[in-house]
Parts: sequence; C-alpha cells; structure tokens
Amino acid sequence: MAKNEFFIEQRPDGRYNVLRPNAERASATTDTQGQAIDRARAIDPNATIHVERVRDIGLGRDKWRKL
Repeated sequence: MAKNEFFIEQRPDGRYNVLRPNAERASATTDTQGQAIDRARAIDPNATIHVERVRDIGLGRDKWRKL
C-alpha cells in the first residue's frame, strides 16, 4: 500500500480515527467523520482517503469507499 493513504474509521465510542495503513496509533481522532476527512487532508493534501462504510448486515465492517 502507498504511504500517502488514510483510512477513516469509526471507533466503538462513536468518534472517528484517521489512520495510515498498518498504523498502530491514530494520526488524529475527531468527533465527526467530516472533521476526520478535513484533518486527513490537512495532514497530507495529496493523500487518498478511504472512508469506512458501516452497515449492520453481517459480521464485522462492510466496505471502504474512496473519496
């Protein structure tokens, strides 16, 4: 995976993490998904951002969508 990617995923407490691929810690944590996207763009404007699409139709998370 490329270094210039971010993943936005929802935490169990409802907040959002901004993560690099294979990161153990979040680059940022925000209250809303929109704030997380803005924060990822502020960190690296050229990065590809993937947002978690959460649907409760089965086990685990559903899919990622690229912005």
